[in-house]
Formats: sequence, C-alpha cells, structure tokens
Amino acid sequence: MGLFVTFEGPEGSGKTTQVHLLATWLREIGYNVLTTREPGGTRIGDAVREVLLNRAHTEMRPETEILLFSAARAQIVGEIICPHLERGGVVICDRYGDSTLAYQGYGRQLCLDTLELITAFATGNLKPDLTICLDLPVSEGLHRKRNADGIEWNRMEQEQLDFHERVRRGFLALAALEPARWRVLDATKPISEIAAEIRLQITGHLPERETPV
Repeated sequence: MGLFVTFEGPEGSGKTTQVHLLATWLREIGYNVLTTREPGGTRIGDAVREVLLNRAHTEMRPETEILLFSAARAQIVGEIICPHLERGGVVICDRYGDSTLAYQGYGRQLCLDTLELITAFATGNLKPDLTICLDLPVSEGLHRKRNADGIEWNRMEQEQLDFHERVRRGFLALAALEPARWRVLDATKPISEIAAEIRLQITGHLPERETPV
C-alpha cells in the first residue's frame, strides 16, 4: 500500500496551496502522487459538489448535507483513492472524513457517533496515514477568503462566525483524540515555513520508492 495524506483546517487556512507544494516536492523526489479534493474529484463527485456548495440551496437540511458529502466521498474512495494506494502511490486529499466530523458534527451539531458510522460505511473504513491540520484564527481565515481575487463564497463559507468557530474547535478536538495521526501546524506562518514543516512531518511516513531518484 501507498501513503494517504489529508489536509484539514478552517476556511482560508491555505490547504490548497500546501497540497500543491507538497505534491510538487514529492514528485521531484520520485513519488507517484495523486492530488484530489472533497467534495469532488470524480465526475459524480463534482456534480454532487455543485449541489452542496451552491449558495442558492439555503433550505438544505444538515442530514441532507452529510449524506451528499458521504455519497461523493464513497465515489472518490472507490474510484480514485484506493486504486492509487493499491499501486503503491501517494494520495494527498484536500479535506476528507474529518471535515464531516468538524463541519456537520461540531459545526451543525449532529450526532458524532452517527457521523462516524456513516463515514466508515462510505469509506470502507479507510483512514489517512497522516492528517495535516492548518490552524489559524477564524477571523483571519475568513479575511483571507474575503480578499482573495476571483473567489466567490460558497454555501459553507457564508455561514455565521459562530459556526466557523465551532468547526475550528472541532478540528482541534479531533486532533487531540488522535495525536499519532494528526499534526497541527500554525497557518499564520509564512507559506515557505509551513511547507518546510510539512515536508519534515511527512518524511518518516514515506514508503520506499520503487526506483532510486
């Protein structure tokens, strides 16, 4: 099996940037890297993403939301993630099941035990080998989003501040429960410093390369 790495954190924490930087570095040193995101990453998942994040869908119930997220997740795990891991590759995913626990569990205040059961079913119990949580104050993350060029806020991002505060607390609580898997990094640091920390954290988890670089 390969290596499964996920990135989590509040809105505006810089996950997408760090996913790209890590993938570029790993490819340069000889790893077969697949990057993807949630929700989406497949034809079906991208269609579900459009429904989930559409700002017009203000009437969507939390229960509907979790089931749609889980449907997209089940598709990407079976179609994309597991096959790449079975070939010995590295998968880097921008959000995964922990986001469900943080957003729908802590944020929407749905039952965490139920969410864990649904997530386990959708993923076939596939858990990341390493989860990088990029943490920063909610106000700063939303400020970054608000000032990003060409970025339109989606349905999740436009939630009230207290929702996003609960989500952040949720990520930190999840990290505290599984310290062997999680690495919480300060996302207020410069991008290059964060990237160096991530490379340091992932080094001990990397599988052997099939061919030397």
